[in-house]
Formats: sequence, structure tokens, C-alpha cells
Amino acid sequence: MELTDWHKSGKFFEFRKFQIYYNEKFDPSKQKESLLLIHGFPTASWDFHSIWNDLSEQFNLITLDMIGFGFSEKPSHFPYSIHEQANLIEDLLVFKGIKNFHILCHDYGVTVAQELLARFEDSKSKKTIESSNLSPNIKSIAFLNGGLFPETHRPRFVQKLLISPIGFLISHLLTKEKFAKSFSEVFGTNKPSPREIDDFWNLIQYNKGQALAHKHIRYMKERKIYRPRWVGALLKTKLPLVLINGPADPISGLHMVEHYRNLKTDSKIIMLADTVGHYPQVEDPGAVTSAYLSFINTLRIP
Repeated sequence: MELTDWHKSGKFFEFRKFQIYYNEKFDPSKQKESLLLIHGFPTASWDFHSIWNDLSEQFNLITLDMIGFGFSEKPSHFPYSIHEQANLIEDLLVFKGIKNFHILCHDYGVTVAQELLARFEDSKSKKTIESSNLSPNIKSIAFLNGGLFPETHRPRFVQKLLISPIGFLISHLLTKEKFAKSFSEVFGTNKPSPREIDDFWNLIQYNKGQALAHKHIRYMKERKIYRPRWVGALLKTKLPLVLINGPADPISGLHMVEHYRNLKTDSKIIMLADTVGHYPQVEDPGAVTSAYLSFINTLRIP
């Protein structure tokens, strides 16, 4: 699939008066569960295009470009936060009438999923008719490489610059060449091709999105502030969870997996090949699809 085809196949809905891009693959003739895919920083839902068709054989799929990313609007004056991205996703689910769904998330999307999980746990603890009717019902979560724990996150040099007092300047100095170098460094053996770099960069700079990087990166501070809430929900939930990890990732690879295993002793972990890095769904889409479906199939055993 070409990026232009992906763009054309999507639709838009309104959130806070802004146009948000989303894509879906729904087969009304078959009874399928819904799967929500949440992308990472600094890219977009296009990250999942290589696993899209295979997953659609078993699920009704829905994904989106979160506000400030990809083909969605990128307002310069917007309180970019994990909580607002979670609000956006909840609005999309209501808009589409989706109440029960699984989640597959990556990178920045991992943190958004943790906030959705925390809200899910909050709604369960309240045990009110109102909350049960309004709150989305998460059936399972699969985490790809991402910052589940702020203490294990190893930001790249450019991320440190973006979150620094000179982050505004760094955003405006970003170029495709600088992006390509930094982006490729988090991949394992299978580096992104020049064409893939072009696609990712086109998504970032669409509507001048690269100028917002210093605002998007605030999630690194939020992870520390809300650690009790987000890690707490992760550790206490009874929902089926799986971590599918590319161990060659310098940001959230093997070192993060070991920490996760120590904190959540009942964790289910699927390690990919040692050559896979931070973008497993791009680097080895077949392995990610197989790993995810093997996890889902364990949930379907009567």
C-alpha cells in the first residue's frame, strides 16, 4: 500500500473543532472483535500499514492520527498531553459506536493506552451504572516497544534537546536528513529504506508538524508526573496483557523488558528476534502479526 492510498482510504471526524484523520477496516458481514491501534511519536497510524491487512482477517480495525500527528490537524496552540490524546480516542470510539475492543499500541501510544487503562480501572472501581455505560470496555492490551516506565526510558539526544529550554528552536531546525539519522538509529538490523524515510518525513512535516515536536515531547515529563497512576494501573489490572518487544531497541528494548518482568511477575512477554529494534511493526511485520495473534488465540481457548 502506498502512503497516498492510505490517505485516501481514511476519513475525518471533528474533535474540539479540529479535523482528525482515522482509518478503519470493517466487515459488516462477519462477526469480528474490534482492535484499536495507537501509533507512536513522531510518526502516525501509517506505522501499522504493513500489518493492517493481515490483522483485518480476524478483527474490525480502527486507528487514527492523534492530534498534531500525520494527516490530522496540527494546531500550534493546543494543550498537547496524554490525557487529551486519550480524550480524543474516547471521542472516536463513541463516534463509531465501539464499546468493546482490544488495543495494540506502540511508543507514545503505549502511554496513551496506559491512561485509557487507568480510566478503565477507575470506572470499575466506581461501580456505577453511569460509568459502566460511558466507559469503553477494554478486552486486552498488547504493548509494542514503548516507555512503560519512566525510569527505564532512554531518550535519544534529539529528544533531550526537544524537551530542553531550547526545544522550540530545535523543532524549527529539524530537517529530513537529521530526522533520518536519528530515526534510523533506533531500528535494528532492518533499517528504514529511503522511501520509508520519505513517507515518515512527509507525515511529520504535513501541515508543518515538525514545528510541534517540542510540544509533543512533553509526554516524557508527564510519564514521571503520572507514574503512580499509569504504572499503578498496569500492575493492578486483571486484563490480559502482552509485551511484544524488539530487544535491539536502544530506547525501550531488553533493559525495559527485564524491568517489566521484575515488577509484573505474571507478565506475558514475547521477544522478537535480536535484530529487531524500536519499530517492530515496520522492521518485521510478519513476526509482530504472528506474535499478536498467538496472544489473542490464547484468550479464545474455551
